[in-house]
Amino acid sequence: MAALTRFWLRAVAWLNAHLKSAAVRLTRVTGKSRVPIHPKHLINEDLGQHWYLDYVEAGMQVLDVGCGNGMHGIHVAGRGATVAGLDYDPRQLQAGRALIAERGVIAVSFVLGSAEETLPFKAGQFDLVLALDVIEHLDRRDAALREIHRVLKRHGLLLVAAPKRDTSWKKRQQKAGLFYYSDPDHRIEYTETGLRQELERNGLTVQQVLPVVLDTPWAGLIDLVGGFSLGLYRRLVRWKQREAQRRPEESIGFRAVCLKE
Repeated sequence: MAALTRFWLRAVAWLNAHLKSAAVRLTRVTGKSRVPIHPKHLINEDLGQHWYLDYVEAGMQVLDVGCGNGMHGIHVAGRGATVAGLDYDPRQLQAGRALIAERGVIAVSFVLGSAEETLPFKAGQFDLVLALDVIEHLDRRDAALREIHRVLKRHGLLLVAAPKRDTSWKKRQQKAGLFYYSDPDHRIEYTETGLRQELERNGLTVQQVLPVVLDTPWAGLIDLVGGFSLGLYRRLVRWKQREAQRRPEESIGFRAVCLKE
């Protein structure tokens, strides 16, 4: 029985990883986007996918660390802010430039660089920094957070999205002796206490920590649905959000709002 359980858990984890990648490719194949992109970037803002927009004001200078293809920055620029996106992957930045050209966005620029090195920006340059699904990929997280602190203005905000390590689904995988992080490239996943401590020891005051969506073994399948039908995907995301609000201990991750005092 233990071997069967382990096999099932391993199979579901493998499917989750591969279905998520398939969903990204499908959005292009099915004509939802000209470039491959996760369906979460194609659904309405009222679902909370773009929660960071609540903190954006016109005229702000915003840095998106680990910006990937730049979709977050595009949404931020739509609120009247000017955005610099930094990423170490030139292929992602190439996709970002294609997106901003397609959408006619002029307030987003991209810089090739690493979040773990000295950031190529002046001290106190930014009103707001986004680090969305980034810090868990870093080995030198303290150095990265100190750099973010440096480039933030006084009373500027850092918005962090990071994965939670102790949901029921992850505990089941861990108990079976399997790799249980949500991404094989994650260097760390957090408890709320651990996340707060890491941010605060680097000079950032945590004002609020919010849940995201339910951690479920069917996450990959739900992403794949988004590659075919954004309407159905939207309804499934709403369900995952409601469940995370009802059971925050089962949220896939955290959204932290941090202040540089």
